This record gives sequence, C-alpha cells and structure tokens, in this order.
Amino acid sequence: MSGDGREGGRRDDEVRGARRIPGPRGAVDDLDLETVERPVLPPPGGSAPDESVPEQGVPEEGVPEEGVPEEGAAAPEPDEPYEPEEREEPEEPDRPEEPDEDGSAPEPPHAVTADATASAPVLSHRVLKALLGAWALSACSAEETAAVEDHLTACAPCADEALRLRDAVGLLHTDGSLDLDPALRTRVLDGCLGRRPARVPIPEWATAYDAETARLDALLRDIGDSDWHAPVRLQWFEDERAVTRRTTVAGVIGHLMAVDGLLSAALGLDDPLAGTGAAAGTEASGGPEVPLSPTRRTETYWAATYPPATRAVREPWRALTHELIRTASLAGPNVAERSVSYGEFALPLQDALLDRAFECWVHGTDIAEAVDYPYKPPSAAHLHRMIDLAARMLPAALAGRRGAGLAGPARELVAPGAPGRSVHLEVEGHGGGDWYIALDSPAAVGSPDRAVAQVALDGVEFCQLVAGHISPVEAAAGQEGDREAIRDVLFASASLSRL
Repeated sequence: MSGDGREGGRRDDEVRGARRIPGPRGAVDDLDLETVERPVLPPPGGSAPDESVPEQGVPEEGVPEEGVPEEGAAAPEPDEPYEPEEREEPEEPDRPEEPDEDGSAPEPPHAVTADATASAPVLSHRVLKALLGAWALSACSAEETAAVEDHLTACAPCADEALRLRDAVGLLHTDGSLDLDPALRTRVLDGCLGRRPARVPIPEWATAYDAETARLDALLRDIGDSDWHAPVRLQWFEDERAVTRRTTVAGVIGHLMAVDGLLSAALGLDDPLAGTGAAAGTEASGGPEVPLSPTRRTETYWAATYPPATRAVREPWRALTHELIRTASLAGPNVAERSVSYGEFALPLQDALLDRAFECWVHGTDIAEAVDYPYKPPSAAHLHRMIDLAARMLPAALAGRRGAGLAGPARELVAPGAPGRSVHLEVEGHGGGDWYIALDSPAAVGSPDRAVAQVALDGVEFCQLVAGHISPVEAAAGQEGDREAIRDVLFASASLSRL
C-alpha cells in the first residue's frame, strides 16, 4: 500500500467487482425531447416484453458485467477524458392526481382493489332466506350483508319478508308502547270487507249491533281474569228517581245475554236461559214459563248462576250475538218487521237490534270505567240511529207517563197522523240532528210549525239521559219555550232507561 492510502497504485475505478460510477450528465432541459425516440410502453394492465427489462441478477461466471473491465484487461489511460454516453431519456411520469373533495387519494388508473380481487361468497336462496332475521337485526358480517342485499334486489318474496322483519325490529325498542290501537280491529275488518265483500251481507239495520258487540268483545279479550270480578255499578231511572245496582263484569255480560234471548226467541233460536234452570213458574199445562221482562230475565239468570259467573260467560254470549246476526242476514227482508216482545212493549226486530246495540255501548262504557279501559262512543251514523230510535219512542213514553199522572195533561188532541203540539229536540255534536216530539198524542206527528218549545243537548249527553246515567234536571244545555213541555220530554227520555 502506498503512502496515500492506495493499494499497489491501482486506480479507484479499477476496484474488482465494483460498478463504474458514471460521470455527470446534462440536465433534462438541455436535451431536445422532441428528437428523442420514446420507448414503446406495454398495454394497460399487461407486462413489458422480456427483452425490455434487463436482468438485474448476479452476473454469471466468465461473463463480464457491463461497465466493469475484465481482469487483466488494459485500463483506460488516465488522461483520456470521460465522455458520458447519450441515453434516451425516459418519458416523464404522469403527475399524481389531486385528492378528492373528501380528502381521500384517488385510486390509480387500472388499479385492482382488494374487494374486487376477493371472491364474494356464493350463497344459496335457502341460506340467504335464513339470514334475513340476522340481517334485519344488523347482525350479519359485511360479506353476508352484501350478499343478502344483492339477493333482495332480485327476489320479491324475500324483499317483502325483509320489510316485515325490519318493521318487527322496530317493536323491540323499549321506549315504544306495545298497546294496540283500539280502532285497529275496525280498520282491519273494513279493509278485509273492502277487498272481499261478505257472501251474505249484513242488513244495514243490523250493522250497529254487529259493530257494538264486536267492540265490546274486543274489550273483554283485553282484560285479565281478575278484572271479570271487578265491581260495576249499573244505573237507570225508575219512579222519578235514579236507581243503582252493583254487579261484576261477568254479571253485566250475563245480563246482556239474558236480554238477547228475547230476540233469539223471536227468530226461533234456543233461549240462553233454557239450560240454566231459569224457570220463573209453571204454566197450566205444566211446562216451564220463561219471563219476558228484561229485568225479570236478568234477575233469574243472576239467581241461577251461583257462584258468580266468570270469564267463561263470554263465549256463549258471543256465540249468541253471532247467531243473531247470521240468522237476521239469512232470513230475508221481511224479518226486519218481525215483532220482538219485551213484556210491557214490543219492537220490530230492526229496532230491537238497534236497542241491543245501544245497551252494548252503555254497558261497555260501564265495564270500561270499572277496569280503566278507553272506550269511545259509536260511530256518528250508528249514534244517529240510536238517537232516532229514542226520539221515535218518546211520544208513547209521554202517553204512558200521562196515564200514570206523571206528565201534564193533553191540551190539543188531533186526528192520528195530523201535526200537533211539538217540542223541537236539537241534538248537537256527534250523531246529532233535529227531531220534533209530539206532545199530546202518540199518533200525532211532530211539526216545526206547531213547536211550542226547544231544547238543545249534546248527542252523547242525550244518550246518557236515555240510559238513566244523568238526571233530567241537569241534562239540557239550552231551553226555550214552554217549561212544562220541556220537563215532560226530559223526564220521558229518562224513563226509557231500564236494567
């Protein structure tokens, strides 16, 4: 080694096995890029030809590496200037694209993502259908979710099932109420009948009874076993005073069933009291005599059911209501005028069913108050018919009270069918209307020209008066005209009530 640190006077560029370091070359700006031949690039997504990529491996023995002189070869003269070889400048790479608005870098062209290269799971229809429940609960993996959602776009039955499951998941939230809307049953029935009408339609005059029995049955289905023994206070007006009677929820349903037996007897059906031993006496022929009065029938049923009735009374009562509606629908148009005896009076079947609908609503309200259950009045059309029935019964009730000395004397007797002195009954609100009540004779016709007084009441309030739930003195919201006529009409309305 010489004193300057060089070994044997060998030049630095002659070190064995070392690549020759090229000298400086001119800047890119100094070259005329237009005259430089550009290399042929491989097609997008393909690989370059083998000959275009030089092999970068270790050189084989005996083959000198380019730029490195063989051992023993003459080294270039030191005073020979080094001329850099002209090389074709590579094409300037494309500038990177600007990032997207959300800050994420754009994908390079022709780049293949990992999601695209990964093979998506191929699941059968049966497996995808079984995953719908987990999908609705958001419990599927990302791959399963993608497979299920792709399947839902092509399979209508699974899409419908997925929507139902998603709606059901919404009911699992604890902050929502699970109580059903009381009007849900009516909407469902209306929708069903609208899509497919009944083969044998219910007569129009029986629809109120059908609706009110269904509403009461829905209430009874919702209450618990202990609620059937809840105390219920029944009220009605008798002998110029209010009368009350305490019973249970089951006792009220038994009362309704006992009175409905009057209609079943008129239609030729079995009397519900026949199997309870509720015989009130013996006829001359020795056969049992079933009482006709609603009050006597109810008392007889309550006496025969000991211990007190339970929720088991609901099924026979509901079966009887269905049978009454079915028989009335199949009996033909003339059955509407068939007489139903109440003992002291009689009504046509169409009015008797309307009367029973009124009783179902009134006693349904009594039960709802006892068990703290929401219960609304009937529809406006049905309530209007109930008010109309009470208004048509008022002239006969006035004549009965006059015969008992409880009402003022007749002042102007007229021929049957002729207009007579009248009271204008104005019912406001839900189911309201105008009625003119004849005062002096039940055969007279009420007329606005002969009106001597006017009384105004709310529709529900007037029905509560007819049911005996409020006093006649407190019922009228507005009065004008003959005070005695107004009092007679109000007390006659309350006298229509009964057990």
